[in-house]
Amino acid sequence: MFVDAHCHLTHKSLKDQLPDVIKRAKEKGVVAVICSGVNVPTNREVLALHKKYPDFVKVSLGLYPIDLIGMEEESGLERQVEPFDLDDELKFIEKNKNDILAIGECGLDYHWDKTHHDEQKANFTKIIEFAKRINKPLIVHTRKAEADCIELLERLGAKKVQLHMFEGRKNVIKKAAELGFCFSIPAILYKSEHFKMLVDMVPITQLLTETDAPWMSPVMGKSNEPMYVADTVKEIARIKKLNPEEVEKILYLNYQRLFL
Repeated sequence: MFVDAHCHLTHKSLKDQLPDVIKRAKEKGVVAVICSGVNVPTNREVLALHKKYPDFVKVSLGLYPIDLIGMEEESGLERQVEPFDLDDELKFIEKNKNDILAIGECGLDYHWDKTHHDEQKANFTKIIEFAKRINKPLIVHTRKAEADCIELLERLGAKKVQLHMFEGRKNVIKKAAELGFCFSIPAILYKSEHFKMLVDMVPITQLLTETDAPWMSPVMGKSNEPMYVADTVKEIARIKKLNPEEVEKILYLNYQRLFL
């Protein structure tokens, strides 16, 4: 009963081989993936994918901070080359709220954008308030902006939060954990001292697994894909000194509690 709580199956490196990717995941015991959009075109793509694989592919509609301000980032996903209207896309998300599990990915990114931080915060504020109003969890991207992101989520009273690939310092991790936020652990866990430390620090009842596929592959030279979350669960069990089957059950319950 494994879950990939954040991936991008619409990426060009995966979408042409999707039946095989899904088959391999199911063979490993993966029962669901949350496929995240980042902007207008990818939000439509992930909804279409959910309609094709309704029992396996779940949806998170995204408002990626870089796309919202119109910065182009080469990534293999359909990108926004101009800023898009946040209010219009929020209306689209609300219209489709019964078909989605979450909003995201969204958040703050100071790695790619060095100058529009106030605009990013204003956009994220609006997204947080919207998510609270329609009672949907947030899947949060934060890069080089972890402290600001947690401060904003706390100040606005966000409760249902998944922090994806969270690379904040120990004190910020501790604060986010105290606020009850969940952390999705990537498939590179076995070779990342940071994520080993995070798993050790955070209560197991606040952990999820993700791949961020096709990025962050645990296998050099190959695209990441959902099947690898099974190995992540084993590594979490090793770090927590627990039985892998027990960890599998707890993480699945965490997924149900946050999203279902």
